Amino acid sequence: MRAVAVKAFKAEPRLVQIPKPEPGEGEVLVKIEYAALNPFDWKAADGALDGVVPHVFPLVMGSDFAGRVDVVGPGDSRFVVGDAVFGQATRPPVGTGTYAEYVTMPQDTAITFVPEGLPLRTAAVLPTAGMTAAQLLETAGLGPGRTLLVLGAAGGVGSYLTQLAAARSVQVIAAVRGDEQRRMSGLGAAVTVDTTARDLSSAVRDVCPDGVDALVDLVSPDPAAFAANAGLVRRGGRALTTRGMAAPARLPAEVEGIDFQQHPSAALLDTLAAAAADGSLKAPVDAELPLDKAPDALAQSRAGGARGKTVFVI
Repeated sequence: MRAVAVKAFKAEPRLVQIPKPEPGEGEVLVKIEYAALNPFDWKAADGALDGVVPHVFPLVMGSDFAGRVDVVGPGDSRFVVGDAVFGQATRPPVGTGTYAEYVTMPQDTAITFVPEGLPLRTAAVLPTAGMTAAQLLETAGLGPGRTLLVLGAAGGVGSYLTQLAAARSVQVIAAVRGDEQRRMSGLGAAVTVDTTARDLSSAVRDVCPDGVDALVDLVSPDPAAFAANAGLVRRGGRALTTRGMAAPARLPAEVEGIDFQQHPSAALLDTLAAAAADGSLKAPVDAELPLDKAPDALAQSRAGGARGKTVFVI
């Protein structure tokens, strides 16, 4: 089968031919129709989990997918051949990913049915970014009337988080790079700050003189930058990062720093899919590309500035 893989950590991704996998007991083989790009795809290929979990090479990249069940493995299964499914393939070993024509999935992991009426293309962009956003909001612990500053709000996670928070009547301050005010307002942001044109701190203080109730930082490159952004959080508030910057950061007094870890589940996927199916959650797709363009798209993701999501047509 065709797949996009690396032959070693930090090697260039290539379109390759590898054997088609076979499902084991309790697994299904899915014929993938769409796979979605996430920044962690290239981070994993660079060795982000080296020494933490097993890896196999060539390392097939990717985790998010949507497609149809092609083969049901031995044992009981809630799926049958032909079922439209989507999910997140993150079980070990790293390297059995979704930038490929097929993937095997244990039925008791993050895989579930695509609701009737929801396009597979839309389902494919929900898993990683959608589950991350939903769990970030829960961890932030915000209710109606509270304020949330999102750094990197224009990307996949930020776009979902903005919508989910706004639906809970949380006031979202969306920090972006470039003129994204119209798009972010459409997703529910109360305030949009272009950090290339205005100082973030002064913009936030204009809206929240005493600081925001919580920060979700999706972009800070180091603990010092994260700590500086956490200075915009009021005493007693929370500062969350998806980049592992909280533990080593020297945060302001009485601001709780949290290194966020995602916990995927089929139940959470069901909730996100239902919201996308009824239109209450928009799934922005920035680009739809053939699989052989994945190496170029990964290079662009490394460079930053993503808007919405990129999907690969398998």
